[in-house]
Amino acid sequence: MSQVAESAETDGSTGAGSAGSGLHLRNLRKEFAAFTAVHDLDLDVPSGSFFALLGPSGCGKTTTLRMVAGLETPTSGSIALGERDITWEKPYRRPVNTVFQNYALFPHLDIYENVAFGLRRRKRKDVEREVDAMLELVELTSQARKKPAQLSGGQQQRVALARAIINRPEVLLLDEPLGALDLKLRRSMQIEIKRIQTEVGLTFVHVTHDQEEAMTMADTVAVMNAGHIEQMGAPAELYENPQTTFVANFLGQSNLIEGTVRGRDGEDVKVDMQGTVVTIPGQRAHVAGNAGDLGWVGIRPEKVLIAEEGQVIDAPGNSIPGGVVTDVSFVGVSTQYLVRMPWGQELTVFEQNTGRRRLFAKGERVDVSWRPEYAFLLDHTQDRAAGRDEDAD
Repeated sequence: MSQVAESAETDGSTGAGSAGSGLHLRNLRKEFAAFTAVHDLDLDVPSGSFFALLGPSGCGKTTTLRMVAGLETPTSGSIALGERDITWEKPYRRPVNTVFQNYALFPHLDIYENVAFGLRRRKRKDVEREVDAMLELVELTSQARKKPAQLSGGQQQRVALARAIINRPEVLLLDEPLGALDLKLRRSMQIEIKRIQTEVGLTFVHVTHDQEEAMTMADTVAVMNAGHIEQMGAPAELYENPQTTFVANFLGQSNLIEGTVRGRDGEDVKVDMQGTVVTIPGQRAHVAGNAGDLGWVGIRPEKVLIAEEGQVIDAPGNSIPGGVVTDVSFVGVSTQYLVRMPWGQELTVFEQNTGRRRLFAKGERVDVSWRPEYAFLLDHTQDRAAGRDEDAD
């Protein structure tokens, strides 16, 4: 058996979710001949959680996963499960299973025997009962005697999950598991995998470049860039309050507008944004906040309100006049506008298609505004375009 296939069938005999367990990476580093893929990573993944490593191609997320699986040797640092150091253990001795993008199913075995494979290797009792229960969990009981080639991509993915989960590893690693599926099937599988994780209560560590996938499935997301973690937290926290331009751009879209800090007003920060003074809540201002400092005022496109020129906008923030619609894209649930502002920058605006408001036309003059509590302020020394045009893995 290949090392990859073998690592996907590890013993897992230590059980899952044991007291004091959880995945702990300390100063984990991986150097290759020409570059450093992972820079002194510190990470704690609580037992029973669904954790996602999110980032573009080459950011180090897959290398990190492979070090946890034992398929790559760290240059330095440590990997522990609970109090057990597994840094140098062989892949097949780690209580860790891996589900790969290509599923790594055995084509000559039927679905039942693929799922039973790990149990039979260890000469476990009650194989039939455990396999039947696992096939029921992944809703494939009726497909048990088919070969993998007879199943759809989504069904093969569920077989791979069942084969890994049945060994009860402490951690299940998912390496871009949905990358080979089409968009509609990928979205349904996101919900399905989250359901399975909730039911079995195992620790899942999911590597992906897909922002929607990470936000839909994970309890906690770590956004990686160039071997470092830029920011980590709950999906909503990362999206609503990004701390770097990379996170603001990579996790969804953001309008980033140059401004000069005027100073603090209580807990808020006042910023002169191209001639309009806007307010940023203190907990969303990720700069020193000293008068005269430059910063990037950030606002998500769906938080921007748009109205006809001179019309009162139903928002307590400042109305910013002088916009001109330069592009209109109807995408069903929303209409996406590009609005060129007087200082030359184009802002992206998403407006939900509720049917209560007419569509604006290209060339029409408009005003924009947003509620102050939705804006954020980022360090001007960071690249405004960071994370914007990253290629998918």
